[in-house]
Amino acid sequence: MIKYALVCDASHEFESWFASSGSYDLQVKRGYVTCPFCQSPKVTKAIMSPNIGRKDKALAPTDQPANDTGAAPVAQPQAMALLDERQQALREMIKELHEKIIASSDDVGTAFSEEARKMHDGETPTRSIRGKASFEEARALLEDGIPVMPIPDLPEERN
Repeated sequence: MIKYALVCDASHEFESWFASSGSYDLQVKRGYVTCPFCQSPKVTKAIMSPNIGRKDKALAPTDQPANDTGAAPVAQPQAMALLDERQQALREMIKELHEKIIASSDDVGTAFSEEARKMHDGETPTRSIRGKASFEEARALLEDGIPVMPIPDLPEERN
């Protein structure tokens, strides 16, 4: 794990943990890393000072071996806030919206485009449907005047 100090294009500074530097690069490229203050996806690494231990300082009591076997004590878990209240509320709203869409629509799977066209042309009764469509299929539906919208991914689905 690696922790980066980050800054958005509005100069908001924040920190985030990543599995590796490659993971950071991939997540930024896909737009998954956003500013927790303004939700801007234009995020870059900020200048950080390295955390280098000093040899001239004595070990802190918690850094001392726990017993004569040389084993260090187990670190106690600490409370951590990964998301602020605003982000948690936004994720909860996305989850509720997702659940409402699932509960009130029929899953037609990969036949979404065909089924949407049939309803638009009056071949089948109109109803709420959901399914999978490629970018090209969705664009063709919109160009033909057939209203569609993507269902937001749940945050858990990205992990």
